[in-house]
Amino acid sequence: MRRRHCSVSGLREGLLRLGAPREIYESEARVAMTPDSAQALQKLGYECLIETGAGKSAGFSDEAYRAAGVTVVESADALYSGSDIIAKVRPPEASEIDRLSPDKTLISFFYPAQNQTLLQQAKDKGAAVIAMDMVPRISRAQKMDALSSMANIAGYRAVIEAGNNFGRFFTGQVTAAGKVPPAKVLIIGAGVAGLAAIGTATSLGAITYAFDVRPEVAEQIESMGAEFVYLDFAEQQDGAATGGYAAPSSPEFREKQLAKFRELAPQIDIVITTALIPGRDAPKLWLADMVAAMKPGSVIVDLAAERGGNCDLTVPDQRIVSDNGVIVIGYTDFPSRMAAQASTLYATNIRHMMADLTPGKDGQVVHNMEDDVIRGATVAYEGEITYPPPPPKIKAIAAQKPKEKAKELTPAEKRAQEITLFKTQTRNQVALLAVGTALLLLVGVYAPASFMSHFIVFVLACFIGFQVIWNVSHSLHTPLMAVTNAVSGIVILGALLQVGSSNWLVVILAALSVLIATINIVGGFLVTRRMLAMFQKS
Repeated sequence: MRRRHCSVSGLREGLLRLGAPREIYESEARVAMTPDSAQALQKLGYECLIETGAGKSAGFSDEAYRAAGVTVVESADALYSGSDIIAKVRPPEASEIDRLSPDKTLISFFYPAQNQTLLQQAKDKGAAVIAMDMVPRISRAQKMDALSSMANIAGYRAVIEAGNNFGRFFTGQVTAAGKVPPAKVLIIGAGVAGLAAIGTATSLGAITYAFDVRPEVAEQIESMGAEFVYLDFAEQQDGAATGGYAAPSSPEFREKQLAKFRELAPQIDIVITTALIPGRDAPKLWLADMVAAMKPGSVIVDLAAERGGNCDLTVPDQRIVSDNGVIVIGYTDFPSRMAAQASTLYATNIRHMMADLTPGKDGQVVHNMEDDVIRGATVAYEGEITYPPPPPKIKAIAAQKPKEKAKELTPAEKRAQEITLFKTQTRNQVALLAVGTALLLLVGVYAPASFMSHFIVFVLACFIGFQVIWNVSHSLHTPLMAVTNAVSGIVILGALLQVGSSNWLVVILAALSVLIATINIVGGFLVTRRMLAMFQKS
């Protein structure tokens, strides 16, 4: 990237400059640079600029930026003219692209499939454009995955918005005034936003159900305390697609899916829909008849409203109430409603992208088009449109191999299997006894008689001790205390047999053994008593 001459007072000559303008999209409160991210960018060798007031709505004052070493400029014109790299949140307006030139790089959400006119305009300007929404979903790029960062916030905020509009508790309660049933929440789509919504709903105490076309997410859903909604579908549907998103479903699968939703609709209090494939209109999953079947006061939050919505009744950027009293929320600015958190995460994504673009940490951008992440996110470069990118070399999610069902055995086959197992165990035990007897005879040939008598007592003690220890009941003990007390009992028994010895050293060791084992047994019972007391009501 060619260095620009310094045009903003206070900046050092020769350093590349990264600037963040104030977002001009109506009601957008996020900002692409925070004071903390600016300090990290400065360590990479960049001078940082920000337009005055850009971070105010997100809770970051101009003074906070100045304290972090950021130059605050008074206008967007000054920022664009004085910056080599421009970091934004929302896709640029046509007026913002007009401010670009061949020596500038724009980093922002762009959605090239939906903004072909803007993409052509950026190409004509010769500027490099890195779309944060095009970062490939591979493990190495997770730190730059701004879509996931924003989806995480949207999923959390969707549950909060639902709770704000829902007229009851999420968790069930039993009070003197009566019993309050828990809310039932259905989350459609278990991507990043869906999983965030599941975690929030379950933590608030709701009975949570979740559905996704990808069978591999069932374990994730259940591990978070929600119930996965299974379909009675003959053929296994693998809904995973390259890039980590769900693939479109077959018509047969879709019909089964809608039938299941119709069955659930009368029971569900809150529905949160998150099903969206980039570059496509949102699939209609919660139809008008399902809304009509829901109870008055129920809430639907449609996170796919920006692309038409998953619900038939969704109106983008509006909250409406259906004829039967169901609230349908179609806001498209959920991350912006948590601007401080969203800005912090997005600015971190930008900082990681700049770290990859600056391998030498010397403030010099190396736009390596051989790198999967940089190539995938770049949509315009050196006067050419580079969208769509080639497919990533590594799949985001490996295709799930179908699990083979265990064969059901007939009673005769089970009986034959048990007989074979019994014969095998018997042979092993007989062989072990034969080997042990042979070794014992071999030792008896050469060892003195006194040794053999003690050795036999030792072997029998080990055998009896093993049986005693592993057959102790745990009903009134913890397993650990039960075993240690059994071991201590055997130690005491052996020590008592040796206390009457004529050798003073043996007597001392036996007495110490009795003392220590007694302490261990008494301590074990005291610990067990305290542990049991934890589960008793006072």
